Amino acid sequence: MEDHKRRWVMLRAMQPISRAGLFLCWLIFLLPAAWGLPHHHIDTGFLNRTVAANGTLYHYQVYIPEGWNDHEDWPVILFLHGSGERGSEGMDETQIGLPQAIRIHPDRWPFLVVMPQVPFGHHRWTDPDMMQMALAALDQDTKEFHGDRDRTYLTGLSLGGYGVYELARSHPHRFAALVPVSGGVFWSYKPDRWKEAATLPGEYARTIGRTPVWIFHGSDDNVVQVKQAQLMYEALKLSGGNVRFWQFAGWRHNAWDKAYGLPELPKWLLAHRLSSTQKLQPISEEVLVPLHPVPARINPDIYDDYAGIYESEGTVEATVQRQGDRLMNRSRAGDVLELLPENTTTFFYPTGSATRLTFVRDEHGDVKGILYHDDRHEEFWERKR
Repeated sequence: MEDHKRRWVMLRAMQPISRAGLFLCWLIFLLPAAWGLPHHHIDTGFLNRTVAANGTLYHYQVYIPEGWNDHEDWPVILFLHGSGERGSEGMDETQIGLPQAIRIHPDRWPFLVVMPQVPFGHHRWTDPDMMQMALAALDQDTKEFHGDRDRTYLTGLSLGGYGVYELARSHPHRFAALVPVSGGVFWSYKPDRWKEAATLPGEYARTIGRTPVWIFHGSDDNVVQVKQAQLMYEALKLSGGNVRFWQFAGWRHNAWDKAYGLPELPKWLLAHRLSSTQKLQPISEEVLVPLHPVPARINPDIYDDYAGIYESEGTVEATVQRQGDRLMNRSRAGDVLELLPENTTTFFYPTGSATRLTFVRDEHGDVKGILYHDDRHEEFWERKR
């Protein structure tokens, strides 16, 4: 009997503690909401998404930058892919262009990036239903991931470059800046539009108004001729727009690797807000970007010091030889290219790539290896002989 009473007293004594513990647990659960903290984890990176438009479900991707939170509004980019990335799986549009640039340098792109996908067949970004689908995806992700409507930008390459101009014309005052790459307004699937060459660019330019535009195109583009970019630049300039036109000398259709690889591009986008568009002054800039720097003038006798075989972890990466006044390199893949001097120690390829080879000397002045570096990484190749 005494044991029974003792247990009863202990249970009675524990009840206030249990209630207090329950209240404490409930308080801990409510505090994040009171402090504005999220209750659930949000994945970052490239995420699978779906959006419904016109009774059809479309698959696409959105990029959420590392460090995203719901305490602030984030800048947003709507990216329109090219014809080679069409499909229904919602994945191929992340392989080239802006998504590739983000993978190489995510630190440069603190944006939400919405990447819808056009299905196979005759669908194009200039089709009204495809524009509606793209905007539906943009609206959906802007709402869910705290996108900033004042800092929403539009870019696209090739087929997507056509879409940039068409979306900008059909939805003026929606985007804070435009970046068409290898695009235009004379669609390859509607050649009769060239009959309106004297008037059509002006129609687009007047609708775009002061919205900042940065046009990129290859001078030797064999798919969408550079004349398209030139006509749009002249039309925007004539209408008092805010436009830059960068033409990559010696470059063909793939101007997007160069364009999206520019560190200043994301900075340029972030410098513009939709609310400030009407305050902008007319600006026009046309730049012919050379394929590679002008080679430095150096004494070719130094090439004798650089000739040799260079390895990394037992693999021959470079075989450097002097041929008269030229320095040649055979790569691991067997390609032979001339090395052009940027200065007496650093060399580049004539192809326009970002690759640099720097010959490194030891404390005795002898060449001990090559420091290889490009836009993504660097590594050291040791000289063997």
